Amino acid sequence: MINPHVIVIGAGLGGLCLAHGLRRAGIDVAVYERDVDESARPQGHRLHIDARGRKALAATLPEHLFSRLAATIRRPAPRVNGFDHHLRATGVFPLDDPTPEPGHAEMPAHTVIERHVLRRILLTGIEDVVHYGRRCVGYDTNGDGVTARFDDGSTATGSILVGADGISSAIRARRLPHARVMDTRARLIYGRVPLTPELRRTLPPAMFSVFNSVLGPDRRFVGIAPVADTLAVMFGCRRERLGLPDHDLRAAPGHHLRDLVQEHLTGWHPLMTRIVDAWDPDSVHPVVVHTSVPVPPWKPSNVTLLGDAIHAMSPAAGAGANMALRDASELTSALAAALTHHRPLLDAIGDYEHAMTTEGFRMVRVSAANATRTLGADPIQPG
Repeated sequence: MINPHVIVIGAGLGGLCLAHGLRRAGIDVAVYERDVDESARPQGHRLHIDARGRKALAATLPEHLFSRLAATIRRPAPRVNGFDHHLRATGVFPLDDPTPEPGHAEMPAHTVIERHVLRRILLTGIEDVVHYGRRCVGYDTNGDGVTARFDDGSTATGSILVGADGISSAIRARRLPHARVMDTRARLIYGRVPLTPELRRTLPPAMFSVFNSVLGPDRRFVGIAPVADTLAVMFGCRRERLGLPDHDLRAAPGHHLRDLVQEHLTGWHPLMTRIVDAWDPDSVHPVVVHTSVPVPPWKPSNVTLLGDAIHAMSPAAGAGANMALRDASELTSALAAALTHHRPLLDAIGDYEHAMTTEGFRMVRVSAANATRTLGADPIQPG
């Protein structure tokens, strides 16, 4: 069987993880990214890496990069704590911490890392296959080949095309035009707070865990998660409760969003208002919470999808990045096994898509249910 050339659209976490895995398996790969360089836009704050993400990274990264990653991550207590808006404990939810595979004990499950740090590690060693400033606008298939088209008029041709281009995927729009992404009407505002020695002493010890959920009246929500020398802090509620139309929300400067959130925290524990008041205004940004609507299985082709391009989910389960990494690892394994055992590539892609959608859409539903419970987000509306 001829070694395929795989075109990956999108240099996010899933696309880069896939590129590493394919290169490690000896499969030719090229990645095309719409941004002009790796720092062209903010990449978000902290990430929670669970056992699925750890397993995927261990399987795809070269050993020296995995070791670098393991040395970089933080190890908070493996639990999620619940509080009411007066910071009275409402529950503790321990997280499973399965024994890592032999040779990977240096990285436990349920670690946290800055997103931009993980992306920098994932870019290391594959800079030569990542092409920036290439926004994909569609593709054409021709026999056993597929050609990606870019907005500058250029093209790239290969034997397999993977859409890792996120929630607004141009590849999904062509491959599965019936697959919808819905607005849940939940809105989040993220910010970063310097974790000063004084704040570190003031925080309840329980809050030095993977995540802390603080629920207030009318399903207003604050999430707090330590990472490095900062706290990642988010506020969430339904769009109509926020009191700011979406176009104004996106345009508002960070200090205005901070003041808006403070208004919603009237009557909350003073520590909560103090934390939000310490938001770095330059780090504050809003997020419109979307979710994919699961679709029935489809016939495999040489065009497939991974991560948010097919199963975008609410952040309410902390699973989106881990599922994208898992997809990348599983697709790598499927293609490598097909080459080793001389199986048709379409059969391998079909096996991958079955497993990917089964687990991916399961987590879409779990995440959506969590968002409905905590934020009053709209449930998934099929059809």
